[in-house]
Parts: sequence; C-alpha cells; structure tokens
Amino acid sequence: MTDSLARIRFVLVETTHAGNIGAVARAMKTMGLSRMELVAPKARPDAEAMARASGADDLLEGAGIHENLVDALAGCRLVIGASARLRSIEWPVLEPLECAHRLLDESAEGEVALVFGRESSGLTNEELARCHYLVHIPTNPDFSSLNIAAAAQVLAYEVRRGFLETGGRTAAASSDEARRDLATADEMEGLYGHLRETLIQIGFSDPDQSRTLMKRLRRLFNRARPDRIELNILRGILSAAQGRKTAGRFKRQESQAEDSSQSPSTQHE
Repeated sequence: MTDSLARIRFVLVETTHAGNIGAVARAMKTMGLSRMELVAPKARPDAEAMARASGADDLLEGAGIHENLVDALAGCRLVIGASARLRSIEWPVLEPLECAHRLLDESAEGEVALVFGRESSGLTNEELARCHYLVHIPTNPDFSSLNIAAAAQVLAYEVRRGFLETGGRTAAASSDEARRDLATADEMEGLYGHLRETLIQIGFSDPDQSRTLMKRLRRLFNRARPDRIELNILRGILSAAQGRKTAGRFKRQESQAEDSSQSPSTQHE
C-alpha cells in the first residue's frame, strides 16, 4: 500500500445499514484504499457487512469506531465532505476528480479525510462546517439519489484515477499550500473552542449569539487554512486578551475593596 493512498480516510457518519458499510469497504479496496473510520454507526459490521464486503473483510476488521466526527478527523490536515445537494450557505465545491487531486496532493504531506453522511439525510450543517471543501457528484437532476456505496465507489475511482496519473506512486506535494505544515482538524477545534471562550469573556459575543458567529469564523479559517505556527500565534493572542480581561477585572475588584475599606464606618459617626 503506497503512503499517499494509506493516508486517505473514508469516514462514514452514523451509517444505518451494516450492509452499506460492507459495500463501501469493497468499493474502497477495489481502488486500493484501506482507511475506514466509522462515526457512531447505528449498526456495527456484521455477517451482512462481511458478505457485502466480498473479500474486503480486513477493512471492516481494521475500521476505527468513534463517538463523534471530531475524533474521527483527528490528525487530518484536509477534510472534504460529500454532499448530495448544494447548500444555501456558500461553501467551496469540488468536482470528483478535483477532489481526488486535492486528497492525493495533500496526502503526500499528511492525513486527509473524505466524509460521507447518513443514508437518509447526509451531513448536518454543523458537520459540513468542519470540512474545508464539499464534493458534489453531478448526477441526473431528475433522479439524483446515489446510495452511500455508489457515491463511495465513484469517488474512490476518481482517487485511483488520479493516483495512476502519477504513475502509481506517491508524488511530492505539487502546491505551496500542500507543502505547508497545516494545522490539523483537532488542532483547529482547539482554536475554535478557545476563540469562542475568549469572545464571550471579552464581551464581543454572548453564548446565545456565538453559534452563528462561530459558523462564519469557521468559514473564514477554512479558507485561510493556517499552519501550525500561525495557529500558535492566534492562540497566544487569545490568551493575552483573556489575561488582560482577567487582570482588569482583578484590578477593579481590588480598587473596590480598597474604597470599601477606606470609607468611614457609619456606626462610629
């Protein structure tokens, strides 16, 4: 297994039917992919999954099982979400082959992930917000429904096709962005938590309004794609802002305490 293909994860979110998990495993293995991650599957791989896998049992046995998407994406520098429909929120959308090229380019430098949603409803807006890009398969608009295994097969084929264009070997990253030491998905989640906490603490946002604000800030940082040094700078700024806010609060409390202690007691007047 070549390094670039081994670094590409297919992540399935809350899959309902075990047979679909097996069918995705088969789709992956036929195209040389081996990393399957399952997020809170409604059905664990069973005899039906093994039957549908048709020899890709090793992928099922080696699949990671996670409680949430954040854990499944830990260590990934690039995350692409498969979406059956284009959302009202503007998000960068890739064609399948373009998606494959991005996955392959960045897998030369680290872990990447392609995320598939639930059979009935796909990915939630919150889950899509964790993706840098969406990929959309241009199907017949009058009959556009693809089941998860079919979608996985199409995208796995495009990855294989892109891989073979390099002569079937791991190529060096071809873009400046791919060569950067980008912050990973879990590191960015740490930033978002820190950012939300700071914005509330300094009075810029309140807990009720922060959700909409954070969604837009996620979009901003997904476009910027900070590297690890930039991430550390941002977190240092946030920590400094929190420190100044805390120091200011303590000074006010000390001043109020001094004023209180210096005021003459009315009982001695």
